[in-house]
Amino acid sequence: MMIPWQQLAPETLESIIESFVLREGTDYGEHERSLQQKVDDVKRQLKSGQVILVWSELHETINIMPKDRFSDDMEEQPYPEY
Repeated sequence: MMIPWQQLAPETLESIIESFVLREGTDYGEHERSLQQKVDDVKRQLKSGQVILVWSELHETINIMPKDRFSDDMEEQPYPEY
């Protein structure tokens, strides 16, 4: 189920994004980016509609994923393949 990010308290949204960024692992880019820079990038992607918040009732977890990868049958898959 998609969760409208606009309906979350700013502190809650920040925590969700930080958790997502921290579990994504190591940077492999040319330049290291701070946690806040990564969080800001994800916020921009949410605002632009590139990524969405998705709640899995099956796993009782929230995830951030590209909008074009979301479909109603995603609940059946444990994790999206990127």
